[in-house]
Amino acid sequence: MSGLGGLNKSKQGVVVGLVQLQLPVVRTPLELAAQAARICELVGKARRNLGTMDLVVFPEYALHGLSMDTSPELMVTLDGPEVASFRAACVEHRIWGCFSIMEANPRGNPYNSGLVIDDQGTIRLYYRKLHPWVPVEPWEPGNLGVPVCDGPNGSRLALIICHDGMFPEMAREAAYKGAEIILRTAGYTAPIRHAWQVTNQSNAFQNLAYTASVCLCGSDGSFDSMGEGMFCSFDGTVLAQGGGRPDEIITCELRPDLVREARQGWGVENNIYQLYHRGYVAVKGGAQDCPYTFMQDMVAGRYRLQWNVDVTDGTGCGFAPPTRGYAGPEAHPLVPDARPAPLKKVA
Repeated sequence: MSGLGGLNKSKQGVVVGLVQLQLPVVRTPLELAAQAARICELVGKARRNLGTMDLVVFPEYALHGLSMDTSPELMVTLDGPEVASFRAACVEHRIWGCFSIMEANPRGNPYNSGLVIDDQGTIRLYYRKLHPWVPVEPWEPGNLGVPVCDGPNGSRLALIICHDGMFPEMAREAAYKGAEIILRTAGYTAPIRHAWQVTNQSNAFQNLAYTASVCLCGSDGSFDSMGEGMFCSFDGTVLAQGGGRPDEIITCELRPDLVREARQGWGVENNIYQLYHRGYVAVKGGAQDCPYTFMQDMVAGRYRLQWNVDVTDGTGCGFAPPTRGYAGPEAHPLVPDARPAPLKKVA
């Protein structure tokens, strides 16, 4: 099914390359520009590396490194030179690309955003990270939901970022909206290694989807990122996995047509279907209700854990205590399905 990493591409296949990018150090606008150029060089390497490759994926923080610096001069905009260079590289090398940016936000903290750009230079998917890694990350919580887009060779793509993948609801949302390939980009370091592996596998298995996931790699003198790009099949098995070599590109051919076949025809462990049709051997059509208290309480705005939680804000990591409330969902031209919704006021 992996076609020797995409060397033997099938008619229905989508070949994806995961770049275990060397963890960069970016402190100035000049270094930001140099890193953008470096990423574009690796887009070219991906094309030269494998002529059958359809999509090349770069890790979270590929452009900015792990400093968590929110200086305005280092933040990026969708119409800025960095994104323009990524779009041009995809056109030049006739390949789709997935990129990470820390995006300027005039109404609050920057967003941790991800882009999927097609081989014509068009932004096909734009996502703001829903679950910043508390309390280490200062980014504004995403407000565009989990978008899904048409990808190469008839596939359907979603993007989740790093800590997002620890929440089973994130991959479930992506699959529910039709994603057959769930990309996960990350800047994780080695202490997260085991959780990284098991969640990539479980996100695939629970949703009958492929997962294609990659971290930064190597050291910046302070942090050690682990690389470990990995592809998981929709049955949860690992198709291909990288180690810790910086700038290595891990490749695999994925078959969205087999995902569609499984989702249509599987009975045993077709869990994304059975979630809402439980017990359909005994009950016609299955029980189509919501038996989960936490779901009901979230929708009603009364989500409360049954235990005390002693957590802090980001002051221990050098961030000022927050004073603003969450502004809520936002309509955006690049995410047509995003809709503003009324929020329950919190005292």
